[in-house]
This record gives sequence, C-alpha cells and structure tokens, in this order.
Amino acid sequence: MPAPVTGLSNAFKLELLKGNHDFDSDTMRVALIKENPTASFGPATVSYSELGTDQASGSGYTGVYDTLSTGATATLSTTDASGNATTYPQMSGTTAILDFDDAVFQSVTTAADGCILYNPQFTVNNVIAVFDFGGTVSATSGDFTVQFPAPGASTSILRLA
Repeated sequence: MPAPVTGLSNAFKLELLKGNHDFDSDTMRVALIKENPTASFGPATVSYSELGTDQASGSGYTGVYDTLSTGATATLSTTDASGNATTYPQMSGTTAILDFDDAVFQSVTTAADGCILYNPQFTVNNVIAVFDFGGTVSATSGDFTVQFPAPGASTSILRLA
C-alpha cells in the first residue's frame, strides 16, 4: 500500500512549456486518493484516469472514476495572505507564484491519504501535482477541506523560481 509522493507531475512540466495549461481560464480540480491505495501516485502520474479505483469514495463524495468533473474546484485565490485583493499568478520577488482557495468537498464521509490537482480541460497529461497528506485524513458527515499553503516565494502550492 504505497503512500502518495508529493510533487509536480513530470508530464505537467512539459505541458506547461508547451503552453497547454491556462491558469487564468481553465478550471482546475482536486480529486482525493483513497486510504491505502493499491497503485503508486507521484511525479510519474500523468492522467486523472490513473486514479481508477484508488479514488476515494464515500457518502456525498463524487467518486465517479470515468469523468473529469469529479472533485472539488480549485479556484485561483483573489486575496493574498493578508486578505488584500490580488490576482494570481503573480511575481513574488523573482519567483512566479500561484495560489488557490482551499478546495472543499461538502457534507461527505470519506477518508484519503492524498490528492491530485488536475486540469479537466484535457483527457490525458492533465495531472498538475500529487500531494501526500502525511497520513489518512477523514471527514464524517462534514466538510473535507484540502488546505493550500499561504502564498509566497517559498510557500505557494505552485511556484517557479
């Protein structure tokens, strides 16, 4: 039962240089990796469809394995760490940063060891990154929140230095 490995998808790095992801207009999503997945997920993960039966399931969780509309929306944040209005992506010193509002799965009962951030505009090469939660996180008849770190040159969830 391998734990997810946090990292940017290798395919995303190449797709980014090809200009295939538009963070200003594409709607990004988060899908949960179930507790004790059977497959390995990390930088080699290319497509959302690789989750298959390793996607979390449970009451209220949209766990449809063959649709790209599964998962909570990862919306670009409109405020900075101090709560001031801002626009992402942006520069922080010499580092380009991106911030998302926390992704919330509402009124669910589920457990997950990690998640993937993906771009549903593509059917392949759409995984942006995989994140390990450091253990199993669960919600019981409540909200399951994937909390993204505060934006900054050394803290943003996505950054290019």
